[in-house]
Order: sequence, then C-alpha cells, then structure tokens
Amino acid sequence: KQWYQRRVRGHEQDMRQKASRALRGGVRDPIEMLRLQCLARGAAGIKGLGRAFRIMDDDGNKKLDLYEFRKGISDYGLVLEEEEIKDMFSLIDVDHSGTISFDEFLKQLRPPMNKSRRGLVLKAFNKLDKTGDGVITVDDLKGVYDVTKHPKYVSGEWTDEQVFLKFLESYDTPNQADGLVTKEEFMNYYSGVSASIDNDAYFDLMMRTSWKL
Repeated sequence: KQWYQRRVRGHEQDMRQKASRALRGGVRDPIEMLRLQCLARGAAGIKGLGRAFRIMDDDGNKKLDLYEFRKGISDYGLVLEEEEIKDMFSLIDVDHSGTISFDEFLKQLRPPMNKSRRGLVLKAFNKLDKTGDGVITVDDLKGVYDVTKHPKYVSGEWTDEQVFLKFLESYDTPNQADGLVTKEEFMNYYSGVSASIDNDAYFDLMMRTSWKL
C-alpha cells in the first residue's frame, strides 16, 4: 500500500497541475469550473466540498437552497461569480423547487468514471466495510489492513489504532476528519484519483493490487 500511496501522490500532482492549467485557459461551463477548482486541490477536493455542504445541512434533509449553496461554495474557499453560482444552481434544480439535492450535485461534479472503474471502487469499499453499514471505521479495518509493516508502528511511535486513523484520514476530508469514511466520500476520493489516471488497465491494476481484489 505504500507503493500505491506514492503512485497516487504522483498522479495527484499531475492532476492538480492539469486542473490549474485548464482554469488559466478559461472555462465557460460553471460546473466544469467548480470541478476544476476542486481537482486543483487534489483527489480530496470534491469530497471536501461535499463535507462543507453536509455541515450546512442543519435539518438533515440533504437539500440546499440558493443561499446555502452559495455559502457552502464560499466557505470552502472556491471562487465563482454570483451569476455563475445562480446558473449552476438553475442547471441542477431541474424541477424548479428552489432546492437541490447535494448528493445529486456531487455526482454531477465528480469527474466521470466508467462502469468498470466504478465497479472496482465499490468492490474495494465493500471489502473494507466488513460490517456492511455503509461506513468504514477503525473496527472494519482490523484484519483487512495490516499495520505491522507501517514504519511508525514498527518503531513504537504509533499504536495500531493511530495507524488505522491515519489511513482513514487519507480518504476523509482534510482538516475535518472524523475517523469515518462513507461510501460517498470513498467514491468522491477515487473520482479524483481516477481523473489523474488516463489508462484503464493501470487503474484496474492499481486497485486490484492495493486491495487484493
């Protein structure tokens, strides 16, 4: 998995640079502009925006009005003009109800993954989610992720619990980690990784090798 993490970091750097270049080149489509701003932050960028929206969802109905949508984008530090935000909201609010489902919005925002890649990501998630409750926790990782080769575990600096939490952090939202990774967060993370890898065969090999699928 250390090999895997190093390769992903290399691809992620390429993706950030590619997204930044595309933004400088000028993008007219507001959803594409927001997607590129997220990807310029790395694989966890879209997942982080999802978490920012969830924090604002006080009543838990997973819907946002225009005010909440605008505030979520602003709080996450993304830059869009008022008209671009309104245009994007209108595109997603297809039933003109004045609210949008942020799960549906995030699905539109994710870089597209083909059926084969989505299947591999879901297979990896289901393998890690031993309890089948739709959330990966430290308890799920026990027996699936081997901590004994981690250098900080070997040196005695970290306990097995600390190694597990650090592992989950890479899929959790930066600066907002809660030690839990939902299926949505896992998919959002891998949509970013997938965007950085053009070759289907390499993505397949990477997923099967790292998760022993």
